[in-house]
Amino acid sequence: MAHKTEALFRDDAYLRTADATVVAINDRGGIILDRTIFYATSGGQPGDIGHLERMDGSRIAIAATITGETKDEVIHVPAPEQAVPQVGERVTLAIDWDRRHLLMRMHAACHLLTVVCPFPITGAAVSVDDSRVDFDIPDAGFTKEEVTARLMELVRADHVIFTRLISDEDLAANPGLVKSKNVRPPVGTGKIRLVCIGDNGAVDSQPCGGTHVKSTGEIGEIHIGKIEKKGRENRRFRIRFGPMPAA
Repeated sequence: MAHKTEALFRDDAYLRTADATVVAINDRGGIILDRTIFYATSGGQPGDIGHLERMDGSRIAIAATITGETKDEVIHVPAPEQAVPQVGERVTLAIDWDRRHLLMRMHAACHLLTVVCPFPITGAAVSVDDSRVDFDIPDAGFTKEEVTARLMELVRADHVIFTRLISDEDLAANPGLVKSKNVRPPVGTGKIRLVCIGDNGAVDSQPCGGTHVKSTGEIGEIHIGKIEKKGRENRRFRIRFGPMPAA
């Protein structure tokens, strides 16, 4: 039976610690809690790492976070040779905040790239230092310098980033909100989570379950490291932190 884990990070991506209760240990030793601040690998964003602190002060290192039988079941995967907590035990959660904040900045940067390059997305992967977004474009017609300059305009404008919920019917009536060519957001719950950029989502609005910073200014300096041709109509844009290296 799948458990439903309350995803605290959906309402507040800045939570670094929280208390929770162990509700199950699966057959592979994965720890399932009633609530969590750990993001589970999904949508191109890696899951969080960190630790659980037990009442006696000992720690269980968490090496990965993944989804279980359903998207609502979050499994905290302990590092090798860690102690196993008891069902019903209370623990304090702590994520690796420095890593998470890098992922939040980078994920928000990927959203900005889809504004600068408004083409169907064929793939994406977020990481702490080199992320990618793939677009269905027959001929890029873009330069790294051009795209970097437009991204940094959006960063410097310091647009607000926020989330809101819409209904399945709202999404069906606004198909342009979905930018992915092959992946559709899950429907059936009656609520779709939109990540919006700018006042009233004027810069961008798209379905996303990931974690992001509160404003584009918090992303910091970014640049396009490379534009790669991946097939006849596929271009891969690589985003990196920091200023563009001198040629």
